[in-house]
Amino acid sequence: MRLGMRFPNTIGLSVAIALSGSGVACAAGQPADVPAWLGAHVGEGDGQIARVVLERARALYLQKAVRNPCYFAMDATRPNGGAAGRRFYIICEADRSFRAISAGHGGGRDLNGVADFANGRRCAKNFGNAMDSELTAGGAYVTNETKTSFKGYYRVSATQDAVFLRPFVQFDGEGEAANARQRAIGGHPAEVLAGICLRKSPDSPYANHDGYVPVGKLVDYAGGRSDGCTSWSPSDARQIIPMLKDNPTTVYIYPESRDIDAVARGGRGGSYWNASCLKEIGSPKFWPKESLGPILARYEKDHPAPPPRTPPICKEP
Repeated sequence: MRLGMRFPNTIGLSVAIALSGSGVACAAGQPADVPAWLGAHVGEGDGQIARVVLERARALYLQKAVRNPCYFAMDATRPNGGAAGRRFYIICEADRSFRAISAGHGGGRDLNGVADFANGRRCAKNFGNAMDSELTAGGAYVTNETKTSFKGYYRVSATQDAVFLRPFVQFDGEGEAANARQRAIGGHPAEVLAGICLRKSPDSPYANHDGYVPVGKLVDYAGGRSDGCTSWSPSDARQIIPMLKDNPTTVYIYPESRDIDAVARGGRGGSYWNASCLKEIGSPKFWPKESLGPILARYEKDHPAPPPRTPPICKEP
């Protein structure tokens, strides 16, 4: 990953950016001027990006000086799902392109009376960076390697199955998001296999030592929640992930803990938050790993997970 170099002259920009303790900002304390064509996409309406989100995402991209001509941003204060849920942004200044798409947020967890930091499907109230919290952590990230994992087979017709290989783009974070790799935080298609059973298929390259492969129903949960990762619709993921092959770029996710705390202390208090979701959640909360981590550790100790169950053998039609 090539970081810290001068910004490529082919895009015609070269700025000195520094990361301060209060967020990504220019060395002079002000964000670099947003080009007029990009400024036309700034706003809080559908398909637009809030100014603070764009300014921080752009400053991060310029500071990292990656070779990729595009960079990403996400506004997790916006609602998820439907036309109004376009809150993940693909910005390519070299060809003056801007696109807003949907993306899932971390679902969080309800620890049965110990602590409840679960999020609804539409709006995220809880954010955090603790291991196993399944929460979104805002901040600065850079994409890294893409891993592809075999998940099983799914039926595509009455006589044909397809293999399900799900790609995962690892994010490396900094600051409060510095444990992104330990948390396995990244981006992937919002797809999963449900109702898995085992089918005898010794000729499959993915068969286990007994000759069985997992088979299930492919479920698209693009309108739902994730385990803290950034999940895209399968069609969007097919366009995004190839852009990152051997070509890292930056991802800025809003809000950070300081933004959450400012809104929690005084309503909007001068800090940006999507009005529709703020009305729905009342007040957001950031759960730092220093306080939530020990709670999760105690809960897991008192409620050990049951041993993994082997899926049943498939019933042949």
